[in-house]
Amino acid sequence: QVQLVESGGGLVQAGGSLRLSCAASGKISSINAMGWYRQPPGPQRKRDMVADISNGGNTHYAESVKGRFTISRENDKNTVYLQMNSLKPEDTAVYYCATSRVQVGVPLSKYEYEYWGPGTQVTVSS
Repeated sequence: QVQLVESGGGLVQAGGSLRLSCAASGKISSINAMGWYRQPPGPQRKRDMVADISNGGNTHYAESVKGRFTISRENDKNTVYLQMNSLKPEDTAVYYCATSRVQVGVPLSKYEYEYWGPGTQVTVSS
């Protein structure tokens, strides 16, 4: 089992920045790729990929956040980060971190992620 705890969410004005952190504990040896997903408010809104980072540090971003968000990780701290700049109201969502056993590259979908954190709310006001 892997336990994940996100932090750093909150309320920010459009154009502002937030840095999310996600600390992992438990069966750390099973962690390879890590990622951030988000689920906007509203019925039937899906949980979509924001950014992934492989065990080797290769990154992958959703088109909507490229150039604004940066994912990084500190393996010695078992922590993954999401630096979010130039935030927009449409970035409002619950943000989840996740871990995967995928050893090469990043997972192709959320179904390849094994463990998920409880989520942290990010609200961007206009």
